[in-house]
Amino acid sequence: MHTLQGKTIVVVGGSSGIGLRVAQLACDEGASLIVVGRNPQRLEAARVDLMMHGAAVQIFQADVHDHARLEALFGELAPFDHLVSMVGDVMGGGFIGASMAEIRRVLESKFFTNVRIGQLGAGKVREGGSMVFTSGTGGRAQNACASYVGNLGINALVEGLAVELAPKIRVNAVSPTWTVTPFWRSLSQEQIEATRQHFAQTIPLGRTAQIDELASAYIFLMSNGFVTGQHLAVDGGIMLGA
Repeated sequence: MHTLQGKTIVVVGGSSGIGLRVAQLACDEGASLIVVGRNPQRLEAARVDLMMHGAAVQIFQADVHDHARLEALFGELAPFDHLVSMVGDVMGGGFIGASMAEIRRVLESKFFTNVRIGQLGAGKVREGGSMVFTSGTGGRAQNACASYVGNLGINALVEGLAVELAPKIRVNAVSPTWTVTPFWRSLSQEQIEATRQHFAQTIPLGRTAQIDELASAYIFLMSNGFVTGQHLAVDGGIMLGA
């Protein structure tokens, strides 16, 4: 296992939720952080929080769905050791009722933006480093159509990049299922609790994940130097059901 001590880690989408917890765990191991996010208030709060954890931290405000801004961002970054991408919008419902605009929006966010992140990151990650993307699990094509396709795309992306970039850089993905995080801040507490209960009844382990159970998977994939091209499902076994 490689230590993260003294390494520089870029977390795209690291100003809250799972991404912020990944950054916190990484800085607890002695890493320096570069956090990218859209919301300036959350970014500043993340910077203060990570400094309290003892991290050397930089923040960059950017909507990475704007690929021109994304390319400019990577132009500003010095070489680093690990890249974590939390990027990816979601949607529910099947193909019949979905608008083409909504399907394209999710696929553009989940797949194409991460492809571009991978292309740009390949030229910035130092030898021996890694990229970790965020896929997903728990939905099926008939009830999470574009999200499901996007997750398959992420899994294919990491397999392809892992071969293209070996042996210099490892590439993997974490695949969480639905978890209570600030990502769902637009929902009411009643909606969040109803969704949590639904998934708890569906997941074989009988509950949803704790955020550290997800964040620690990213740390593992950055630290284990012999894992590449994999998508690690941290989902309580939800896809084992019918």
